Amino acid sequence: MSNRLQRFLVTGGAGFIGSAFIRMGLSKIPECAQIVNLDLLTYAANLDNLTEAASDPRYVFVHGDVRDEALVEMLILKYEIDAIVHFAAESHVDRSILGPRAFYETNVGGTLALLEVVRRHPDVHFHQISTDEVFGSLAEAGSFTEQSAYQPNSPYSASKAAADHFVRSYAHTYGISTSISYCTNNYGPYQHVEKLIPYMIASLTQEKPLPIYGKGDNVRDWIYVDDHVEALWNILAHKKPGAIYAIGGECEKKNLDVVDCIVERFAALNNRSPASFRNLITHVEDRRGHDLRYAIDCSKIKREMNWRPKHDFSSGIEKTISWYLKHPERLVLL
Repeated sequence: MSNRLQRFLVTGGAGFIGSAFIRMGLSKIPECAQIVNLDLLTYAANLDNLTEAASDPRYVFVHGDVRDEALVEMLILKYEIDAIVHFAAESHVDRSILGPRAFYETNVGGTLALLEVVRRHPDVHFHQISTDEVFGSLAEAGSFTEQSAYQPNSPYSASKAAADHFVRSYAHTYGISTSISYCTNNYGPYQHVEKLIPYMIASLTQEKPLPIYGKGDNVRDWIYVDDHVEALWNILAHKKPGAIYAIGGECEKKNLDVVDCIVERFAALNNRSPASFRNLITHVEDRRGHDLRYAIDCSKIKREMNWRPKHDFSSGIEKTISWYLKHPERLVLL
């Protein structure tokens, strides 16, 4: 295998971030010669995210489970895969609180199965898509970095932390080539309606309540999804075994401020007064173990790869709302 990665097995590629990664790879990455998308098509996946990709001869979709080692091994051999990019995960914190076992089985068991295949095929590079949530919660100051200690506080983040530890341990014990990236909250077109921003847009279209946990003071760092996947393509282009990178949007906002911004842009796009929607904001009982604040220091990837987020929140949220208004079928509340 040459040092330049060209043939990719993408797990969970029909999901929000995975599909954005595939769309960018096929449209903007000249070195991308093959993408095989392995997805179980659970509730948050949608092949409509990849309508344009379906006609590209470099793209193959396979319906299957990442825990099926025989299937993964067959795909690696058949398509001469250079790298696995592992997006497939259960990712909704509220669901993890209600049913933790599925998060263990998919996020830990799925990662372990893939690593076992790579152990048998050590020429394949493995990239783990992780989250800043593995680091726990920040106080009002400071940021997570690549050296931050793990301190997961939800079943979701605990399952991702465990998966990360398996990746690092396999690299150390078996000498396989791996990399890990930690990203903050993504937003943009194609996101499942259960997540905060599309949920609020959906609620606004139906003039239903806009529920916010607690006082809405919890802070998240937001990144437009295309900025995230551009960072990932940069990481893969450099292919440094053992590399870890923190990816952030440099856009910290309280949840209440995020909702207020959505209300303002939604109202403007619909020629309405924001005041006519603000009375829909409703404060509800806080989530169990709700982390106060996440923030990423992404200076390492900016310095080493000359990458930086291109979208500010105002432009990104307007693009996002405009897309959903053109695709009302994506705004059906569960």
